[in-house]
Amino acid sequence: MVFRGTITDAPDFDPSTDAEALYNAMKGFGSDKEAILDLVTSRSNAQRQEVIAAYKSNFGKDLIEDLKYELTGKFERLIVSLMRTPAYHDAKEIHDAVEGAGTNERCLIEVMASRTNQQMHEMVAAYKDAYGRDIEEDIIADTSGHFKKMLVVLLQGTRDESGVVDADLVEQDAQDLYAAGEEQWGTDEAKFIMILGNRSVTHLCMVFDAYEKIAELSIEDSIKNELSGDFERLMLAVVQCIRSVPMFFAKRLYKSMKGLGTADNTLIRIMISRSEIDMLDIRECFRLRYEKSLYNMIKDDTSGDYKRTLLNLCGGDDDLAGEFFPEAAQIAYKMWELSSMTKVQLRPTVRPASNFDPAADAQALRKAMKGFGTDEDAIIDIVAQRSNAQRQEIRQAFKSLLGRDLMKDLKSELSKNLERLIIGLMLTPAEFDAKMMRKAMEGAGTDEHALIEILVTRSNEEIHAMNAAYQDAYKKSLEEAIQSDTSGHFCRILVSLVQGAREEGPADLERANADAQELADACNADSDDMEMKFMSILCTRSFPHLRRVFQEFVKCTNKDIEQIIKKEMSGDVKNAFYAIVRSVKNQPSYFADRLYKAMKGLGTDDRALIRIMVSRCEIDLFNIRKEFKETQDASLHEFIQVETMIGDTSGDYRKTLLLLCGGED
Repeated sequence: MVFRGTITDAPDFDPSTDAEALYNAMKGFGSDKEAILDLVTSRSNAQRQEVIAAYKSNFGKDLIEDLKYELTGKFERLIVSLMRTPAYHDAKEIHDAVEGAGTNERCLIEVMASRTNQQMHEMVAAYKDAYGRDIEEDIIADTSGHFKKMLVVLLQGTRDESGVVDADLVEQDAQDLYAAGEEQWGTDEAKFIMILGNRSVTHLCMVFDAYEKIAELSIEDSIKNELSGDFERLMLAVVQCIRSVPMFFAKRLYKSMKGLGTADNTLIRIMISRSEIDMLDIRECFRLRYEKSLYNMIKDDTSGDYKRTLLNLCGGDDDLAGEFFPEAAQIAYKMWELSSMTKVQLRPTVRPASNFDPAADAQALRKAMKGFGTDEDAIIDIVAQRSNAQRQEIRQAFKSLLGRDLMKDLKSELSKNLERLIIGLMLTPAEFDAKMMRKAMEGAGTDEHALIEILVTRSNEEIHAMNAAYQDAYKKSLEEAIQSDTSGHFCRILVSLVQGAREEGPADLERANADAQELADACNADSDDMEMKFMSILCTRSFPHLRRVFQEFVKCTNKDIEQIIKKEMSGDVKNAFYAIVRSVKNQPSYFADRLYKAMKGLGTDDRALIRIMVSRCEIDLFNIRKEFKETQDASLHEFIQVETMIGDTSGDYRKTLLLLCGGED
């Protein structure tokens, strides 16, 4: 195994000298925490064990007990954990996860999915030695169902590590997984457990590729569709570790620090357990996936001696758009390859109502608005549980039967965000998009993010319909409106997109290589030429073709297109190109991120929230929900419930959004 850690054996190491230095650092009143952390983080784990032995021999005291006495809080937890051997550290983490009331399933999943056979065997022995109990019995007593079965399988540490791959067995396993899940009603969980819990890493990587060709769906998407709860999370973690252990830990580290508060136990566990194995690769994967280096995220999210210790383990800052290590470049290339191979099955949350009667719905809506007061619940239950096509029939029936304009009645009876949301649902998709574009440009200031989001994510057909609706509603072309409200390269990008002339169809490999090389050459040009070349390719090529272009770009430059855009460009131009790349890679993930940004922090961007919920509920809101859960470790349903409470005293706005959301994940 190639060493990719940040902590190595210290040269000229003398355990007795180190033991004395630690003794002096803790002697007398107070302790020299800086001396302790600098010494501990500059020695390998094996050397620390020698220091523990020398400390006892020279001073007749237990070093770990002295550290526990002298230090406090998270800093104490981190330093003391560094002094344990990897096996005893893992054993303690598992013990803490299953001990007492409640179980820390996320800790169990992380450790059990990521350890090698040898690490697993050493952990089992350490657990027995430390606690006098059998780790398997404790896990069985504290978990249940298929989740428990998979944990027990992984605990055996019997994954094939021979490196030999049988091509026939690869095809058979791929077929068996397909037959166990997507092909049948219900899921044969035992088949998933047997294959994912025992086959070699190399073998499973080939199985996942073969599976995608059969199912036209990634193995991850199938797991999300077929499994649920902790068992789903465990199987996804196993798949992620098969694909890339460093990327798995990069994601875990990001989740431990994002948002309010830090999951310090997770942060400590990963920084310690990977510091001598693959921290350099984790740093690169972190830089590849997120907008800042791991070093800077730790720096911004922690403080004091605790922060300094973590930064020492991290080992250094990474230039945001520097070249990849070879391993990270391969991961980036593979990510684009997976993106191009996977055909995502888009799933809505709002579907046509059965036994639909537009006349009855029209009468019910009139009744809800007639007389003193308004029955908002009746309005919400009808509007949020009909498809857009059905709502158009209701609008027509309302006028035919009652001689009234349903939209005007709704506007007079409802107010604030509930009115905006219900009216948005009653408009056709083209009318709604046209209105959202108008709102983004009217008055003082322009909502550039809204313009980008709409134009980047709509199909040619949707853009043409929006153009016609805009002309009809505002007696002015959308292109003219954009030109009068924006300027420079950003204006040109939007005008290019609003033509609705993006190519359609699969990737052309020869042309993709040429496009990738043109983008690579443009990176060395001046900024104007670079932006024009990026526009000529990113705004015109089909999404499948761009996936291949971005994949080949990694090969040409050893860099990722996202990082180049972030470093070399700025302002709205950067945001527009970045949105295109994100949408090409994974559009539901792009929308999940937009929803998170609309709700996080103080106040909610209700216009963005309404825009996305209305426009995606009949297309891919279920997929967006899944991506939201995966990225934020909280469900979209839960976020909406909490974030829309402020200012929504009646709860009607929140109720409508939750109906569109379609359920808890």
